[in-house]
Amino acid sequence: MAEESPEKAIAEILSFHTNGPGQLLPILIDVQSRVGYLPEAGVRAVAEFLDIDVGEIYSVASFYSQFRLTPIGRHHIQVCRGTACHIRGAPRILEELEKQTGISEGETSADMEYTLETVACMGCCALAPAVKVNKDVHGELTTRKVEEVVLNLSTEEADVA
Repeated sequence: MAEESPEKAIAEILSFHTNGPGQLLPILIDVQSRVGYLPEAGVRAVAEFLDIDVGEIYSVASFYSQFRLTPIGRHHIQVCRGTACHIRGAPRILEELEKQTGISEGETSADMEYTLETVACMGCCALAPAVKVNKDVHGELTTRKVEEVVLNLSTEEADVA
């Protein structure tokens, strides 16, 4: 089955919304959920639909950390940097993930396989240090376990959130 184009997805999303006040966030949330990020063409379509300036949308999208303006890799890796994770070795885990994936924090690999980010806290302190890969949380990590996690990613299907 062919993947749906972002343009088609956005057109369908807009068909379910009104162009009244207060619709920007619900529309952006729907686009982000369906497309995975806010593509430039989508931002322009939303601006036209709501009759607002493109800059206003970028202002809102850059304010909220949930919105992305670029696509993420097939395997979205988030390293917890909360206090418990930090104390239990999150910096070493991040360093090992950078080594294993060949990218630095905040980057996406050229082949779109990996995106590596840090997050303030994932709320699973008892599992520290913890990493989330797509929808799966991996806890009590060591550098050896990180290597296993990354090796297993190449054999699994991605389920991007």
